[in-house]
Amino acid sequence: MARIIPPSELIINDDGSAFHIHLRPEQLRDNILLVGDPGRVTMVSKFLDSIDYDVQSREFHAIGGKYKGKDVMCISHGIGADNIEIVVTELDALANVDFKTREVKPEHRTLNMVRVGTSGSIFEDLHIGDYVVAQKAIGSDGILNFYAKRDEVCDLEFQWKFMDHTGWLRSWADPYVVDADPELVERIGRDDMIRGYTIAAVGFYAPQGRMVRVPLAAPDLNEKILSFRYDGRHITNYEMESACLQGMAKMLGHRAMTVCCIIAERVATKANTDYKPRVAELLRTVLDRF
Repeated sequence: MARIIPPSELIINDDGSAFHIHLRPEQLRDNILLVGDPGRVTMVSKFLDSIDYDVQSREFHAIGGKYKGKDVMCISHGIGADNIEIVVTELDALANVDFKTREVKPEHRTLNMVRVGTSGSIFEDLHIGDYVVAQKAIGSDGILNFYAKRDEVCDLEFQWKFMDHTGWLRSWADPYVVDADPELVERIGRDDMIRGYTIAAVGFYAPQGRMVRVPLAAPDLNEKILSFRYDGRHITNYEMESACLQGMAKMLGHRAMTVCCIIAERVATKANTDYKPRVAELLRTVLDRF
């Protein structure tokens, strides 16, 4: 007998929409652009030929419409892997759960999810304005560790070598490493985006080696990260959501990747606050390649 998902485990609003993102099943599109900042959804709306809906709840702002004849949607997820878990779970539910019977649908629907974000490079050959695909994403948030299928979607050899090299503290959640979907990487990344090993940090300050007032538990962590190699390749950049996105998508049977615009160079201690035009170019490029 099929499992009926209890109301307390998948909350559905009175209007038939998913609890946090407030979207109904008929509003879902197969090609989904994810952005952190709700303001970037407004930026994307200017590129669309038509808009079918515009829904906002908390940090989750979603639009759906047509771009050059293609059905697309864009949704903001806010900051951090915890928000990504919410968004991906609810998008998958819209696709693969019957909201009336609360049963999993017999036919699986696969979504294409591309996150466009901003990032700081930790490899000296990456510069402000470069676009970097998280071909491998290293998550330090620990969210995937709560799921039974975690090891099935992760690069365990990379994980153990990374933990050993960096002297990963026992008080931190074990990191997990997840590849981006290779078909999406080829279709979206092509030859004009750099393939990277991206750290998806659990926070912006101390977890990325920034110290403001409180001392760091591991002040030499970034030095160890800079000297780490896997298959002869460096860790390239920091952001905060790619690993959870790619891991959740794999466990749920979807395709996902992250591509970021570099806006800061950590080694050179440079940053660019006027990055929006370059991000807008990246958003349009992804829409073109969906």
